Amino acid sequence: MRLVSLLPSATEIVYALGLGDDLVGVTFECDEPPAARTDKTVVVGGRDTRGMTPGEIDAYVRSQFAAGADLYTLHAGALAALDPHLILTQDLCRVCALPSGHVEDALAHLGCRADVLSLDPHSLDDVLGTILQVGESAGVPERARRLVAGLRARLDLVATAVAGRPRRKVLVVEWVDPPFTAGHWVPDLVTAAGGEPVAAHPGARSLATTWPELTLVGPDVVVVSPCGFHLDGAVEQARLVAPRFPGAEVWAIDADGIVVRPGPRLVDGVEALAAVLHPGSLPARSDAVRRVG
Repeated sequence: MRLVSLLPSATEIVYALGLGDDLVGVTFECDEPPAARTDKTVVVGGRDTRGMTPGEIDAYVRSQFAAGADLYTLHAGALAALDPHLILTQDLCRVCALPSGHVEDALAHLGCRADVLSLDPHSLDDVLGTILQVGESAGVPERARRLVAGLRARLDLVATAVAGRPRRKVLVVEWVDPPFTAGHWVPDLVTAAGGEPVAAHPGARSLATTWPELTLVGPDVVVVSPCGFHLDGAVEQARLVAPRFPGAEVWAIDADGIVVRPGPRLVDGVEALAAVLHPGSLPARSDAVRRVG
């Protein structure tokens, strides 16, 4: 089966299921594992925002939407040349990936008969469900069930490790200019790690807010997890956030690695957050989390 992934989290799912050799097309943002970037055909492009500030990125996104333009470009010819059997995409967030409707329209125009599977999780449990969906559609359902069982077993170990410990109030900031609070599955990660998410929107979209409103919730811990950034970028932004919360611990986390992409590594995110919220409960993840305040 020839697979094409139009979002980084789906690429990670494909590799976690042992289907990396069947993956023929990816997006320009697929960077995990490294082979996805070096060995596959890129069928979706977009603007390189490296060097832009969060405020500049936000302004660019808003201007594109206001003009009715897309943030991503589907290289339809390259996609058709791959002759895929299954394409993995999403409809959850226009900022994160190309909507499935755009893909289906392009396939119809090209006469391509690939199946399109849209992965649209709203919770941590939904994310695990998408792994089962991909496994079923790609013909490896038992593999998917084993993978999900292993991930659930790790979550159970975290739950045992943090059971009975005080639950500190945790504010996750998904964007800093303007500030956005945590939505969809991210509050679930905090809860699973033994924290109490505040100013959060479980299962719903992340929403823009203001810094005065966020300071009023009085968090014990602030986790800066900017969508689209790994740890170094998160650290830079967390250093700007820290002075706003002098009474709280402020941490930066590898957002793209273990928080905002709905794939298997979200369980790594739960483990890393548990180690932050409850020192000694699990091994610390200095490669993915860093305290800045």
